Amino acid sequence: MRSTSALYDGQVLATSRWVRWGGYLAVVLLAAALRLWNLGVPHALVFDETFYVKDAWTLFNNGYESTWPADANPQFEAGHTDIFTTDPSFVVHPPLGKWLIALGMNLLGPGNPWGWRLATVVVGVLAVVLIMLIAGKLFQSRLLAVIAGFLLAIDGHAIVMSRVALLDNFVMFFALLGFGAILMDRQWHATRLATRLATMGDCSWGPTLWWRPWLLAAGLAFGLTSSVKWSGLYFLAAFGIYLVVVDALARRRGGVSFWLSAAILKQAVATFLLLVPVAAATFLVSWSGWFFTRGGYYRDWADGAGAAWTGPLSWVPHAVQSFWHYQSAAYTYHVGLATPHPYQANPLTWLFMTRPTSMYYRGSSQGELGCQFQNCSEAITSVGNPLIWWAATGALFYLVYRLARYREWRVGFILMGMVAGYLPWLMYLNRTVFQFYTIAFEPYLLLGLTFVIGMVLKRIPDQARPHRRRSAHSQAYEYDPQPRTGALAAVTASLGVALLLTAFFFPVWTGMQTPFAFWQLHIWMPSWR
Repeated sequence: MRSTSALYDGQVLATSRWVRWGGYLAVVLLAAALRLWNLGVPHALVFDETFYVKDAWTLFNNGYESTWPADANPQFEAGHTDIFTTDPSFVVHPPLGKWLIALGMNLLGPGNPWGWRLATVVVGVLAVVLIMLIAGKLFQSRLLAVIAGFLLAIDGHAIVMSRVALLDNFVMFFALLGFGAILMDRQWHATRLATRLATMGDCSWGPTLWWRPWLLAAGLAFGLTSSVKWSGLYFLAAFGIYLVVVDALARRRGGVSFWLSAAILKQAVATFLLLVPVAAATFLVSWSGWFFTRGGYYRDWADGAGAAWTGPLSWVPHAVQSFWHYQSAAYTYHVGLATPHPYQANPLTWLFMTRPTSMYYRGSSQGELGCQFQNCSEAITSVGNPLIWWAATGALFYLVYRLARYREWRVGFILMGMVAGYLPWLMYLNRTVFQFYTIAFEPYLLLGLTFVIGMVLKRIPDQARPHRRRSAHSQAYEYDPQPRTGALAAVTASLGVALLLTAFFFPVWTGMQTPFAFWQLHIWMPSWR
């Protein structure tokens, strides 16, 4: 009997584990299927792939980005991938994203579109895994973790950006890694600060916490983000400030007399030294190819007549001087870019998705390219799932209100992701920018939407879900863990509609050939053309 009982208990435990992890697995498989299906279509360099794929291949071969003959795309797409020169090309983005693209090209072949897009699709799927881990930690709910992953898995913007060899998907992924590391540091910091304060006799200033491994991890992650695009620096700066604020508030709660001064003058110094040098070193390492070869753009700039620095900085190695000059030139290019483009989108419109980027479009008539209708279309448009995107935007505005009223740390933490990924672009309203940049902050939009869904389902922990009134004798919010049947049905129905919209829009996210009239059904706004 004992043996039978033990066997039964083991079967129940195994079943429970399958149920527990089945949702996560299903979401990951769905994300992979939507991103990997027909990834090699089109067999053409779409949108900015014309820059990053070819730059990646020359970076892999020469150690620096090099130039190509005029009109190189048709030859490259036909498999003639070694027609590049050794002359340097002026590029304005750091090399890490291109190194990652090059790894896929080396693995599957430089003439294979799967190779071009392999790295971006891998990080696109991993981002779904990562957002579920973060949501599970943030909300303490497996259900909300699965919902957050599901939203990212089926959103069209995330799908498109995982299927094209651009840099922004890497920015999103590494920034999300840093976001997760900061989340882990919150608990680490709070626990050790409380322990140290309990053992200190004088709590005027409190201790300086030097051993914070999650901060080192965050510095590495934000350094990787900045090594893909300079916009990663905004995440480093925003969360650096966030850490100082969190430390100040924790010291105040712990009874530290000079809590603000201690946070700024004492702990902030340690936080800076834990975070920034790691990020800076990571950024420099990503440029190893430029440093260890002599052919890169501006590589020998300081060796030119009258170019090298003089005075107190004359001792700086010429390679470093040349590197600084290169970065200054790249920065000047970034802030001054104002070349008109038919698909540019003002950052003020990004949250409303009024001008999604058309990555690829090819029309054909009956009998051409296999078209079986009067007219056909093949499109890749980075328009998000409308229900998910607009609901997330509405949730964002609600979270701003909620932070102002209740000062919930989870809400503030999510909004810091938006501050880092979105607000800096409002300084460049006259610069040429595109809707697809929003992939960098899309995970935080979806975490905000997940928070609101958690409120509806009553799955947000006590301190993050106030009712309309508090208990008269307690600062804790009342909390009812059982959702109403109507709320559960409404959320389930909404997610079902979102999934149907994904099925409807999937052809225009993946370059499938469709009747022209079918493509027109997806033009919900005139500005989507």
